[in-house]
Amino acid sequence: MSAVETPQTPETPGSPQLSTKRERVGWYFYDWANSAFSTTVVTVFLGPYLTSIAEKAAGCDGDACDDAVIHPLGIAIAPGALFPYTVSLSVFLTVFVLPVVGAVADRSPRKKQLLALFAYLGAAATTGMLFLTGDRYLLGAALFLLANVAFGASVVVYNSFLPQISSEEDRDRVSSLGWAFGYLGGGLLLLLNVAAVLMKDSLGMSTGDIARYSIVSAGLWWAGFTTIPLLRLRNRPLLEPPTAGVNVLIDGFRQLWHTLRSLKAYPLTLFFLVAYLIYNDGIQTVIALASQYGTKELGLSDDVLVPTILMVQFLAFAGALLLGWLAKRYGAWKTLLGSLVLWTVIIVIAYFLPAKEPLLFVALGGGIGLVLGGSQALSRSLFSQLIPKGREGEYFGIYEISDKGTSWLGPLLFGLAYDTTRSYRVAIISLLVFFVAGFLALLAVPIRKAIEQAGNTPPSRL
Repeated sequence: MSAVETPQTPETPGSPQLSTKRERVGWYFYDWANSAFSTTVVTVFLGPYLTSIAEKAAGCDGDACDDAVIHPLGIAIAPGALFPYTVSLSVFLTVFVLPVVGAVADRSPRKKQLLALFAYLGAAATTGMLFLTGDRYLLGAALFLLANVAFGASVVVYNSFLPQISSEEDRDRVSSLGWAFGYLGGGLLLLLNVAAVLMKDSLGMSTGDIARYSIVSAGLWWAGFTTIPLLRLRNRPLLEPPTAGVNVLIDGFRQLWHTLRSLKAYPLTLFFLVAYLIYNDGIQTVIALASQYGTKELGLSDDVLVPTILMVQFLAFAGALLLGWLAKRYGAWKTLLGSLVLWTVIIVIAYFLPAKEPLLFVALGGGIGLVLGGSQALSRSLFSQLIPKGREGEYFGIYEISDKGTSWLGPLLFGLAYDTTRSYRVAIISLLVFFVAGFLALLAVPIRKAIEQAGNTPPSRL
């Protein structure tokens, strides 16, 4: 029998049915679609490109910018601090937006349409960076703010499908496959953009032009492949009907307030969430600012940096599958703790990494790739088991505050450290606090008890 013909249990409001293989593959494809934004825009091209635009506005270039400043909205900052500050501001906005989006998703029978709205809005803002030229750093910052907030909102809705399409025992595998699929898709587009970087002379284009068109390509990729999940995912009956006669947005705000109050009834879920917000903020900051660190501190060219980050994407695909396998054998919680130890080692090595040593940077990138996808996938699957049934969207709205591309404390600390010391090495080692504190917080969570407290059945291994 084909995946499309897989028998389904009847839909009833009290028991949402699981999915067919066809629908799960469609769900994976949204990770494939949106990872182009995380990889090509956030991780590789926008940081250095927006920094160069800001440096041009400040009337300097590269090493001559140590004492230069720009004045966005009348505030004097170093050009090199613009991108991390912009990332931090975008996430400050998501703190208010994403939980409401999650609550609305749980109260709306059109969850798939909400996914389309935010995905296409983010893709349009990304594509609009075609006009990011000259010294228009404020345009780049504004478009990124819109794109990153829309990205986070779309992933809230996307993640809320996970408990609806997979059982407790299968969730680590499904989540890991989604992340692996995403890194494969993001890596494939980055491969095409790397080819363009390496061929820039024969194409008659500057590095800046290649960066700008690569950013635009991520927006087109995001929009194009989003059509697949929209065709395959299904809206499901609400477990609780929306309040009669009340607008779904207003109902969403009410539900958000109820969610925040109800977290007191699930203290272990809240404890896990705090641990996740800490360590994943560090992970996301490394992802967002690795290219800026490699370019500005280690003096590596795009010919080294971009292929290395490309390698990371494909290793992250393998790493997500590897850590998913380890989680099945040893438990997701134990495997996740092990990955945080490796992240701590990576940050220490990055601090001592000598400049202009491409082989050492490539080796460090290999270590990042092996733990990157798996640590994120297992975090998502663990959290999905700590959510009371029927409230996936609102809880993932809070979770997403520090998910892919939406960290804020890390970029803020990185930006402040650099703004104060003008040293990227001090900025990168400052991130160590997130991994150490996150590990200790996660270690203190009694995960089996936390799952049971949320009314769910723990898997056999944790």
